[in-house]
Amino acid sequence: MRWYGSGSLGRAGTLLALLLPLWELGCWGLISASGGQNHAQHTAVGPWEMLHRHKRSWVWNQFFVLEEYTGEEPLYVGKLHSDVDKGDGKVKYVLSGEGSTSIFTIDENTGDIHATKRLDREEQAYYTLQAQAVDRITNIPVEPRSEFLVKVQDINDNEPKFMDGHYMAGVPEMSALGTMVVQVAATDADDPTYGNSARVVYSIISGQPYFSVEPKTGVIRTALPNMDREVKDQYVLVIQAKDMVGQMGGLSGTTSVTITLTDVNDNPPRFSQNYQYTVLESLPVASVVARVKAVDADIGPNAEMEYRIMEDGPGLFNITTDEDTQEGVIILQKPLDFETKNSFNVRIEATNRNVDPAFVHLGSFSDTTSVKVTVEDVNEPPVYSTQLSRMGVSEDARVGTSIGKVSAHDPDSSNSAIRYSIDRNTDLERFFNVDALSGVISTAKPLDREVNSVHNLTILAMESQDPTKIGKCFVAITVLDINDNAPVFAIEYETLLCENAAPGQVIQTISAVDKDEPPSGHRFYFSLPVSVAGNTNFTLRDNKDNTASIVTKRGGFRRREQMLYRLPVLIVDSGSPALSSTNTLSMNVCACDSDGVAQSCGAVPYILPAGLSTGALVAILGCIITLLVMVLLIVSMRRKKKEPLILEEERDVRENIVRYDCEGGGEEDTEAFDMVALRNLNVIRDPKVRRDVTPDTHTFFPYPMSSSSQAVYKTLPDNVVFREFIWDRLKDADVEPSAPPYDSLQTYAFEGSGSVAESLSSLESLSTDSEQNYDYLSTWGPRFKKLADLYGNSDD
Repeated sequence: MRWYGSGSLGRAGTLLALLLPLWELGCWGLISASGGQNHAQHTAVGPWEMLHRHKRSWVWNQFFVLEEYTGEEPLYVGKLHSDVDKGDGKVKYVLSGEGSTSIFTIDENTGDIHATKRLDREEQAYYTLQAQAVDRITNIPVEPRSEFLVKVQDINDNEPKFMDGHYMAGVPEMSALGTMVVQVAATDADDPTYGNSARVVYSIISGQPYFSVEPKTGVIRTALPNMDREVKDQYVLVIQAKDMVGQMGGLSGTTSVTITLTDVNDNPPRFSQNYQYTVLESLPVASVVARVKAVDADIGPNAEMEYRIMEDGPGLFNITTDEDTQEGVIILQKPLDFETKNSFNVRIEATNRNVDPAFVHLGSFSDTTSVKVTVEDVNEPPVYSTQLSRMGVSEDARVGTSIGKVSAHDPDSSNSAIRYSIDRNTDLERFFNVDALSGVISTAKPLDREVNSVHNLTILAMESQDPTKIGKCFVAITVLDINDNAPVFAIEYETLLCENAAPGQVIQTISAVDKDEPPSGHRFYFSLPVSVAGNTNFTLRDNKDNTASIVTKRGGFRRREQMLYRLPVLIVDSGSPALSSTNTLSMNVCACDSDGVAQSCGAVPYILPAGLSTGALVAILGCIITLLVMVLLIVSMRRKKKEPLILEEERDVRENIVRYDCEGGGEEDTEAFDMVALRNLNVIRDPKVRRDVTPDTHTFFPYPMSSSSQAVYKTLPDNVVFREFIWDRLKDADVEPSAPPYDSLQTYAFEGSGSVAESLSSLESLSTDSEQNYDYLSTWGPRFKKLADLYGNSDD
């Protein structure tokens, strides 16, 4: 069996046809549809196979089909023919594999293969198919199954594409000629192994003469040397990629490349002017005096500058760099004084911080300018010759004693007179005065060093012409000590004297304190006053170290004889003049153990003889009986007092609790309260007398006497009717037996007759002949239905 292409057979095909009878199992012949011939495959191995391999270099089992076929008829691919096929229709050709039913079809009778769809090599480059000849009736293969390829032959139907899209690149300014900037790459989807469809060359459409591109590699390089960023910092190039090696008819694609010239430090800083500034002489230290700026055409770190002051006179100024604006900030370092100097000329230099050595040959990367600072005069406050003065005064100084003097002057040219005063917030008790004109400070009150040893004053100095200008100085006045305090005991001593103390025993060591502070320190002298120096109990020994010891002269002290001894001690200081005081030392006699530890102190309890006399017992018994009688009398008197009006357990006021969580029965409900009294105020109630108390006093208040029959309330004047009604209710509440004896709520549901609208209550409905029509209540809704039923029908 053979395959035949769509073209005529060549010499090789003729040779294969002549050799077909020699093959044992038959063979396939393949001729591509494009006219090229392929080698035949046979299943038997013989000498022809080696001959074919030596003489034939093509692959027999391949077909080539052009892609993108646009004809209306199916594209002929090749023909299948078997040696077994005698043309009698007994052999049927079968095609299987990729696209055997959807793309490729075979005529089962003739073996012609066609492509029914347009093929695209970029989607699938080849198809693997299997061909077989079978018996038409039995479907038994008459030839072995053979596999072959149908390759889609490429045409130039895809233009080059830049897969990276738009390019962004940068190159330093002032770069040399031919400096590489960036490389672009385009991809062509056509077959790179067939023809020139995928062979791309690059060219530059826009961007000359500044840049160029290498045709084969796509590398973009600078085409001009020393391009200046300060002239133009960005370029947009259009690069074209064309297949077919750039020949006529090739397809092309383009992309844009944005190239930015990056900055280098090739420009020095430059000052555009000299500066002049005016400042007030009162400008505080560390304030900004002026700002200067040198212009640098570079950007970023290449434009960073450092400023320095080359000459400024006495060093009044300093300059720093503002990192945000790259300005030079001149700062005041010392106070200005218009009267001393009113103008300064400052020389400033600006230098690039990051100098590129490659561009040093261009010149110096620094510049200078001058700044003239003019000081403007202001009215300054008075200035003291010294801001802190220290003075001393003795604490026994008399009132009006001069302590010291402060001095201030007006620094302005006007030289105004100065007036002095004390800031009383620093001298609340007004111990001192200052002379307003001379500034002499003197005492105004007696001083006491022991109360306050140092006084810190603030002295104010004001100009006489402008009192708002105030100068201040601080004066520390130390109060000098004198010996005006006598020494006293250091603590309140609690001395214990043992009964078994031996003669010559030290029972207490004492010391003294003195509020004064002599320069050489304290020295105290202890002794006994003359009045007690000869006593036989104790003596005092001065230890010469500001302490003294109390020593016993004898032994045998007894608490029963004397439990407390008081010894006066005279203490003298070393001041001039010397001061002394007499302090009393108290000593309690105690019972002590053998080690001298006190066991008990104070008075010895008096022990009575055993047993009591008969008289003492009778006296005690009589006192007890008297107390019992008094208690019984008190209890009996309390029993005779009035008992409570009601018992505690009878205090049940639940009848006064009215619940409002349910709707009552209205006037028909007469079980809770007696409604008759509320409906008719003229009902006469007989006065009742309480049965639980003696009716000696009915009330605490005198009630007005009423007649046997009460007056009709409606006939009384309005001011009287209320009074009479309230008095009656108060009297009833007081004499009512069932009324509680404590305050309770009384209802005075009475309305006078003076109302223009008259009464809205229905309490008097039963006793009043009213001709008013209440039929309108039925129109007020269900809430007034009960009232409408009661009063709406006059017949009822």
